[in-house]
Amino acid sequence: MYLEQFKLHELPFRLSPDPQFLYLSKHHARAKAYMESTIWFTDGFVIITGEIGAGKTTLIETFLRELQQDVVVAQINQTQLSPTAFLQSVLVQFGFSPFKMKKPEVLATLNQFLIEQYASGKKVLLIVDEAQNLNHKVLEEIRMLSGIETTKDKVLRIILAGQPELNEKLDSPELVQLVQRVRLRFHLSALSISDTSAYIEHRLEVAGSQGRRIFHEDTYPLIFRYTGGVPRLINTLCDTAMMSAFGGEHDHVGVADVQSAIAELQWSEFSSRTSRVPVANFESTQPTLLNEQPVARILVGHEAKTVDERELRPGRMIIGRTPDNDLQIDSKFVSRHHCQIITTLDSCVIEDLNSTNGIYVKSKRVRKHNFNDGDVVVVGQHEIMYMDERMPRLRASAEHPETQVLKEDAAS
Repeated sequence: MYLEQFKLHELPFRLSPDPQFLYLSKHHARAKAYMESTIWFTDGFVIITGEIGAGKTTLIETFLRELQQDVVVAQINQTQLSPTAFLQSVLVQFGFSPFKMKKPEVLATLNQFLIEQYASGKKVLLIVDEAQNLNHKVLEEIRMLSGIETTKDKVLRIILAGQPELNEKLDSPELVQLVQRVRLRFHLSALSISDTSAYIEHRLEVAGSQGRRIFHEDTYPLIFRYTGGVPRLINTLCDTAMMSAFGGEHDHVGVADVQSAIAELQWSEFSSRTSRVPVANFESTQPTLLNEQPVARILVGHEAKTVDERELRPGRMIIGRTPDNDLQIDSKFVSRHHCQIITTLDSCVIEDLNSTNGIYVKSKRVRKHNFNDGDVVVVGQHEIMYMDERMPRLRASAEHPETQVLKEDAAS
């Protein structure tokens, strides 16, 4: 094998989902933050979609590895099941043997288990991978499970992960009630060309390269062209290219080795093999409509100076200390993912993401706040001022039509 030749201690491009090899692109970091939010909030589902090989399962395994001991998890990977078989599988994950139970007994057992866990201070999380295979009846059972609650809180947190077909299924008329309970919905796109090279270097570093350049820099555009930035395809091509270099007794992987691997795999360029996978050639992950006027804008202030300004369009903006956020505030008083602003055409809401230092409105710590024009929210030692861009437009549209006609007559 090529490990000795390239002085590595383990294979860098295995296809198995190994959390230690996870490369957090901005998109992957966002998806992981959304998964983490299920521990903080119980009000709704989190839906993560992505193409085959986009890294969903590796993200899930990494997320599970980092969970605290007070979280009880049921992880379902086999999803071509009947409603009763699905519910039984959930109970098996919680340590029961429910195969002789009928559906009413299964539901009663689940309900009792969830309430008991809540009473003992435990958080219960259900993760369903390959959720695109769930039929409508099973999805309806999941919706019903999500409704189990105490007088204060829902008692079951739910993450559904799957291929893009999951979005198509969720958008069907039969699942309107379920979709209304979705709090976060995110599509994990492929890596950009810069992330592709960083991904390769990261995996080599974890495998023991110690900063040595193993792939020539001019191989990266070629790898991107044939993989489209899909992590699993990158792994396949890079592993085959390293085998080619090993066979040629090369101490580096060059363009010729990558071309040899492409020929061996019988691949054509990625763009000619598929028309569906969106390749991320952009930096921003905040969904916006470029031709739509901003709903509002925020000014970020620190020590009486404006340090940033952003427009808010319908979508979600994550604010925190690390670069994977939409708005980075690099301060020790700000958590990694501190808060989020959810913008619709009708409203803007800022919501704390279980940060250490919280968010404050008029010196009062709040979990969630509906913005009004001129509001100031304190985040760590920074202030966020909200300015509603709709107000001038609303005032203009509210003018009496006859007044507008008089103005036009006067102008003429």
